[in-house]
Amino acid sequence: MIELPEAAVLAGQVNRTLAGKRIKKVIAAHTPHKFAWYAGDPQKYNDSLAGKMIGRAESFGGFLEIRAGDTLIGHGDGANLRYYQAGERFPDRHQLFVEFGDGSALAGTIQMYGGFYVFPPGTRISNKYYLIAKEKPSPLAAGFDRAYFEALFEEGAAKLSLKAFLATEQRIPGLGNGVLQDILFDSGMHPRRKAGTLTTDDRRVLLNSLKSILAEMVAKGGRDTEKDLFGNFGRYKTALSKNTSGRPCPVCGTAIVKEAYLGGSVYYCKKCQRID
Repeated sequence: MIELPEAAVLAGQVNRTLAGKRIKKVIAAHTPHKFAWYAGDPQKYNDSLAGKMIGRAESFGGFLEIRAGDTLIGHGDGANLRYYQAGERFPDRHQLFVEFGDGSALAGTIQMYGGFYVFPPGTRISNKYYLIAKEKPSPLAAGFDRAYFEALFEEGAAKLSLKAFLATEQRIPGLGNGVLQDILFDSGMHPRRKAGTLTTDDRRVLLNSLKSILAEMVAKGGRDTEKDLFGNFGRYKTALSKNTSGRPCPVCGTAIVKEAYLGGSVYYCKKCQRID
């Protein structure tokens, strides 16, 4: 699932690959998907975008947004984008398909759930997750400092587990269950540990891990569990993920545990990650 590192990587790849291309046609909602969502009428996406030129892309939280003339194209969470050069075989199934004048194309697909949106000028945006991600500072920005992070603990977080605190309610947009695993592993903290048990020093350690791990994920093109614009897995080797479940901990050799928790899986090392 796309999270902050992947959104940032995709934005850079779009800027290097798609900028200046002119849109020939757009097909939306081609392949039915029960949990694919669209902002506005997907049948009008072609009218909004055909003939416009791709401008700059940016990421915020787990969202990617691409400017096409005076219109915005975006996606987040479970949506995937793949670029196809002219002459390559295009996929038969997709939820969003953008063909360019030079014969190349961008195909968007949904995994479990996700959405695409096209915002023409003057659109009133009501998606709360989009708005929160736009408003809050990125963990990699200067504004996400020690004081800002400490303030998050004042929002009734004491009784929450660290997974719930860090990866739910959009407290930190773009930080989801996927990137959470290595952040907690690096800081030596268990995903079920209560946020209220963290000392001042613990919070400092957690903040440092949060920033350093996310920065490394971005620098290495995303995680090795997720694909980029060209269908390649990221070069960041996850310590805790579906790829390492049951394998020896890279620090102590204890088998990595996988458990279902809060609507998803968590991974941890019983020896390296404290729960109290």
